[in-house]
This record gives sequence, C-alpha cells and structure tokens, in this order.
Amino acid sequence: MLIDTHAHLNFNAYKDDGSEVIRRALDKDIWLINVGSQFDTSKRAFELAKKYPEGVYAAIGLHPIHLSETEVDEEEIKFKSREEKFDENKYQELIDDDRYNKIVAIGEIGLDYWHEPSLLAKQTVNSWKQKQKQGFLKQLNFAAKNNLPVVLHARGSKENPEDAYQDILDILSGRDAINRVSTNANKFFGVIHCFGSSKEMAQRFLDLGFYLGFTGIITYKNAESVREVVAQIPLEKILVETDCPYLAPEPHRGERNEPAYVAYVAKNIAAIKNISYQTVADMTTQNVKRLFGIDDL
Repeated sequence: MLIDTHAHLNFNAYKDDGSEVIRRALDKDIWLINVGSQFDTSKRAFELAKKYPEGVYAAIGLHPIHLSETEVDEEEIKFKSREEKFDENKYQELIDDDRYNKIVAIGEIGLDYWHEPSLLAKQTVNSWKQKQKQGFLKQLNFAAKNNLPVVLHARGSKENPEDAYQDILDILSGRDAINRVSTNANKFFGVIHCFGSSKEMAQRFLDLGFYLGFTGIITYKNAESVREVVAQIPLEKILVETDCPYLAPEPHRGERNEPAYVAYVAKNIAAIKNISYQTVADMTTQNVKRLFGIDDL
C-alpha cells in the first residue's frame, strides 16, 4: 500500500475522467488525499472523498496565491488566480458536515513569493507578503482549533529561494511579530509538501515536528539537492506525494500526473536510501496514519 498525500483530482484537469484516475490508483492499492486550494476546490475534495467508503480523503484550505489576483504560468498549466478571502465559517461548515472523518487536514496553506504580482512598488510587495502571512496565520489557528494537521506550501522568491521557508518557520515558532499574540503558538503540526529547500532548512522543520513530503521532482536529473535531503532525513518523517496534475515523475515528465505515479517516488526513495520499496511503502503509510489519524489503515 501507498498513500499519495497530496493530489488535486478536485481540479478541472480531471473533470472528464477523475473517477477513472481514482480507480486506477485504488486498483493498485494506492490511497490518496485531495488537497484544496480555494473554497470551491476544497468543497470538491470533500465531496469526492464522501463518494468512496475508503481510500480517498480531503484537505481543505486557501492557497496563498489565491489571496491576490495573480498570473500563474507553470510547465503543465497556465491560469489566472482570482482573489479570495479565507472565510472561516464556510470551511467550518464543511468540517461540521464531515460525519465520516474524511477531512484530515487544513491545506494547502503557506507562503508563495514566486508568483509575485507584476509591476508592484516595493512597499506594495511588502504589503502583499504581509497579506499572505495574515491569511496563513488565520488558517494555522483554524487548524489548531479543529485539532487538524496542516499541509504547508512554501515557494521562495526568484531572488531568494529560501525566504518563504524562513518566514514560515518564523511564524510557526512565534518569532514573527504577526504570531506573537497567537494563543495557538506551538500547537501546529503537519507536513511541508513538495519540499525543495536545503538540508539545513529540512532539519529546522523536523525540529518543529513536521514531516516532509516529496514528489516526482526527486526523479529529475537536476534535483540532486533534493535527493540529498531525502538521504539525510529519517524515513519516519517522510511522506510521498504526486502534487498531480503537476510534477509528473520520470518517465512521465511533461504528462498529466496522477496518484498511481506515486510509486515512482517511493521507488526512488528506496534507491536513495538503499532500502527496499516495501520498507518505504510500509513506513510512509504508518507516517500517514500517525499524522492524519486515518484509522482505516
């Protein structure tokens, strides 16, 4: 068994064949968590999870790029994000309606300095970052109130790839002024998904008790630094994910990704650590059970 801890089958990329994609994964004993990025996709993730007695779960939350209107141009897809505010009451309604414990996390939430709105004056950029931090903290406290883990998104700026990671650490630890009045400081737990920073940064998240999620990026030739992180950290703190429809692993790079491909991630982790594929599958499944509290595993 494997669990893809970060999928987006709730996105329009799967509007025509999402059920077939889910079936392909379940037939291979691969379970999945669909992760929201706005309220609509969060609600869709929850609705998808309710359709399946087991194997499909949901995370709900507001992605930082959707706190402002932003042009997003990725390798796999180009779109324009619409501005949205985090409405705690609407998200709470989803949780209150969850009779079968299908919502297992709040996410994906965090900071994204890569997709910077164009032609902004410096003070506007600073206020844009502050807006992200405030939205992030609201959702951290919402997660703590509901005793749910968080699925963190971090993407640094083009000038400094680690700045978003550092700011997230400062908020989580209460070092950032925005979080010094938080009554939930030190109550946050979860995973930083699609980890892409340094070994030193990885250790700092581990020191806070967080798990690290790895995607098909670890199969790319130019991702040696990420493989070094995988080699360094204990398997007990690793989760596997696809981030589909993005980041398809080799040999499917450039195609639409899907949860069944998470097996490539697990196989590469096994090779990096010189352990068996089954060991990776067993331990990452136990990690999911510990973090997300999925009793069916």
